[in-house]
This record gives sequence, C-alpha cells and structure tokens, in this order.
Amino acid sequence: MLSFVEYPAQGTHRASVIWLHGLGDSGDGFLPIAPELRLPAELGVRFIFPHAPEQPVTVNNGMVMRSWYDIKSFDLDKRADEAGVRDSAKLVEALIDAELAAGIPPERIILAGFSQGGVMALHVAPRFKARLGGVLALSCYMCAPDKLAREALQTDLNVFMAHGSLDPVVPMVAGRQAFETLQAQGYEVSWQDYPMQHQVCQEELEAIRTWLLARLT
Repeated sequence: MLSFVEYPAQGTHRASVIWLHGLGDSGDGFLPIAPELRLPAELGVRFIFPHAPEQPVTVNNGMVMRSWYDIKSFDLDKRADEAGVRDSAKLVEALIDAELAAGIPPERIILAGFSQGGVMALHVAPRFKARLGGVLALSCYMCAPDKLAREALQTDLNVFMAHGSLDPVVPMVAGRQAFETLQAQGYEVSWQDYPMQHQVCQEELEAIRTWLLARLT
C-alpha cells in the first residue's frame, strides 16, 4: 500500500477524495488544499494524499524522485511511460479498494490528480471495476488515448478538467486533446482554463469546490 498523508473527515466518514500529486512532489504538497475547499462537515469527506514511489526520471538526468512513471521524452505523445503508468495504476487501485473495504460506496469516491497525478487519474478511473463519483484532472494529459475505448470499463464518468493557458510544462493543447478524447467517447467532461502557468489558482479551487459539492451532496 502506498504511504500517504490525510485530512480526516470533519464528521462521520462518508466520502473520500484520493488526490495524486505531480512529478517530484509528495502528498504533502496538496494537503493544504483540503481545508481551503471548505467542504461542509456533514459531507464527511476524507482527503487522502498518497506519495508516489521514488524512481529515476530519465529527463531529469536519471535523478531519483517521487514519480508515478518515468518520463523518457518531452514529446507529448511519448511523455508517459505506459508500463510505469500501469504499474502505478495497481497501487492507486489498492487505495480505492481500501476505501471500498471501509464501507465507502464507489459513487462517493473521487479520484483527483495534478500533472502526472492527473494522467494517473484519467488512466485509472475509466478502467476501474466500479464507477467512481468523478475525476478531477488538473494540468495534465492522457496516457495511451488510443487504447481508452477498448480498455474502459466505465464510460459514464463525470470528469472535471482544468488547465493553465500559460502552462510551459504541460501545454494546454495536451489537456485539450485529452478532453476531446473523453468527449468523443461520450464521457460527461467539463473544461476550464485560467491565465496561469503549471499551478492551481484560487478561481480554480472555487470551481473545484462547486463541482465536489455537486458530486457528493
């Protein structure tokens, strides 16, 4: 099981948000976002922020850091190491299974991610055995979009996507390509963009809060 930090439910635990960080970060990086979202205590939302495994990252001169998968090239169509994504997907699925075992129904589990974490969220949720309550995919792209149609077990997922129009790390066109792939395959997917770089802004957090309230209320 992946190690993680958490922001416990402020009331009885009734829902879970599993939030996956980006390259070189850790679960601690997004932990402060949980109280900023100001979700009502009666929703009972537990936030789980797992730490990605440590591994060498090719584009960073083989430096060992927390990473959901290796990045061997900056080319968008080769950026996600598919084998690594699939290995980490099993670890993320184990976290979801633990919430299911704790009695949280799948429709009250949200899978969220930023950058590499968003790539993982978009990969795992459609292929998971049960339909989750939704996906937050922030400033990210998609691994193996050409395989989604034949591998997906869930196609009626609600997906919230957001991206910075000035993002120099993951160009917004990559996020739009993922959005259009999901849209073409019938997913309930929304798109938001903000005049920011590779980050999360306050306006985006307000939109995320509104979306979470709609999904979990």
